[in-house]
Amino acid sequence: MRSTIELSGLELPVSLGTYGPGDVVPEAHLLDCVLEIEPSLVLIDTDTMARVFDYDPLVARIEKLAREHNYETQEHLITRIMMVCAHIDEIKAVELMIYKTPVFRSSGQLGVRLAMSREELDDLRSDCWGRVRC
Repeated sequence: MRSTIELSGLELPVSLGTYGPGDVVPEAHLLDCVLEIEPSLVLIDTDTMARVFDYDPLVARIEKLAREHNYETQEHLITRIMMVCAHIDEIKAVELMIYKTPVFRSSGQLGVRLAMSREELDDLRSDCWGRVRC
């Protein structure tokens, strides 16, 4: 049995990228997130918030992280979001995608996807990679 919480199209309050004259400046940077959690947090016998995964603090932390400073790359931002996810015990695996739109004239989107299994998250939790601020 496998259960996930899925968030799609969360507009990030972020200043991301460097653009020159004539470059297409994105209107939005968006986040898609799939969190694998214990099935016992989804398959519940009582209709109460105490029995489910509360994703609101995670969303608030991601939005705070996005506002912290100007990011040059989507890669650095997605790494920092992964670090936040890694430090939430209920999350067993994660797939993230950050994408911007538009990328050409008034259409298209371009993004970066990062996925980590349970074992990879455990490794990340144990050493924090040493080079990435948790």
